[in-house]
Amino acid sequence: MSPRSASVNEELRQRSRERLLQATVDLVGERGFEATTLGDIAERAGAARGLISYYFPGKRQLLQSAVHRLMHRTLQTALEREPRPTGPDAGQELLARAIDAILGLAHDHPLLMRTHMAGILTAEGFIQCPEQQRLAQLLRETVVAYGSPDPDADYPLLRALLMGSVVPMLLPGAPMPRARLRAELFQRYGLDWELGVPPDEEPPGGTRAQGPERQR
Repeated sequence: MSPRSASVNEELRQRSRERLLQATVDLVGERGFEATTLGDIAERAGAARGLISYYFPGKRQLLQSAVHRLMHRTLQTALEREPRPTGPDAGQELLARAIDAILGLAHDHPLLMRTHMAGILTAEGFIQCPEQQRLAQLLRETVVAYGSPDPDADYPLLRALLMGSVVPMLLPGAPMPRARLRAELFQRYGLDWELGVPPDEEPPGGTRAQGPERQR
């Protein structure tokens, strides 16, 4: 039997990494961070325990990569959903979809996203990884489509505004409603409430009018 080629080995490694990332999202979302061990993750992924150390320095880094992968895939699905927006207002629809995708993750996966945000705010800080870079590229492309004259400045601002909206949604005992935070972001970017995927809740004040004109 001939040895596997380098490309086949690389594909197998990538599949193993993907399984580890998915297992991390599933288990931490079910049990929480402390109750999930690296052994649990390896078992769920059908991988050897030592394989985790090959890819990731520790459990916190593994979690950040796993959540960034989830965010990237969720955002990509939202942006590519049919019908694809066209015409001069396509960028507004894409930005609305991006906002709804990230706020939707906080709404649908509160334990997972709370754990992720807590990790970013600890000593480990924000970890650069391939999954985070893919997410960053999608967000940057979104602000370009929206019409940003300075994507390098506007992308970090969008990221900061999204993170600033996710945190109050996740506050234990005092979460802010998604609709209120969505309305603030939509007003900031001059987006109509009906764009994207409006939540079931009515917008604050019951108004569905478009926000102020965008600043170019």
